[in-house]
Amino acid sequence: MILDSHIHFWKYHPVRDAWINDDMKVIQRDFLPEDALPVFNANGGAGCIAVQADQSPEENRFLLQLAAENDFIKGVVGWIDLSSPGIEEELKSYKNHAKLKGFRYMVQDEAQGFLQRETVLENIAKLGHYGYTYDILILGHQLADAITLTEKLPNQPYILDHCAKPSLRTGNISEWKAQIKLLAQNPNVYCKLSGLLTEDHWRNCNEVQLKDCMDVVLDSFGTNRVVFGSDWPVVQLAGTYTRWLNLVKTHIAHFSPAQQENILYHNAVKFYGL
Repeated sequence: MILDSHIHFWKYHPVRDAWINDDMKVIQRDFLPEDALPVFNANGGAGCIAVQADQSPEENRFLLQLAAENDFIKGVVGWIDLSSPGIEEELKSYKNHAKLKGFRYMVQDEAQGFLQRETVLENIAKLGHYGYTYDILILGHQLADAITLTEKLPNQPYILDHCAKPSLRTGNISEWKAQIKLLAQNPNVYCKLSGLLTEDHWRNCNEVQLKDCMDVVLDSFGTNRVVFGSDWPVVQLAGTYTRWLNLVKTHIAHFSPAQQENILYHNAVKFYGL
């Protein structure tokens, strides 16, 4: 069974979704549960986590409604403004939404040091107080901030999205490797094997380098804290859902069946409390 820890849904709007530029025409359209189901069924999908793509409370309502209408959406990672001084009331307002499992903020678009701001740290601590996980979305050069964050708030459940987006197009990943190992020292940090295809040259990825990155992640986090994620439909920029899943399956084939099942299914269930 596959539990996909990272997929997106949206009703495409050219202004709101301006990040989907003309180089990404293949995903300049709506992607809804009825689009995902055939892909899931073809690849043995047993469920998924829907992750925010827009930074707004409306995004949370949209994803929670989809989750209420579609049983295969097992959980939602919503958006919340970590720089806002008043998120506690918002967190309280979600108490009856059992499928809301955690939150994410687009730290990758912020300046270095964002995760060290006092308000941000206080708000991430509040996520844990209310039982929510935190998806860390950063670029490779922001890993030092993530390490400091997890040292200051060690008990918060964290999961690293897209392996912190190593610089695969330049091949300059030695610092990324060292910092991934440091981040993984906190046992409350998990990592998603997701998003790597689109960090390399689309349609022409260096599979040797890709496998090297997966080795670093698996060696650092172990098979109990790594989870599979497709990053569908964004993955279509660089390949297909099936190609990425097969790359991951092939790379973890030397592990025991139980360890493979952990990566593909059980670790996501455990982390998100499904």
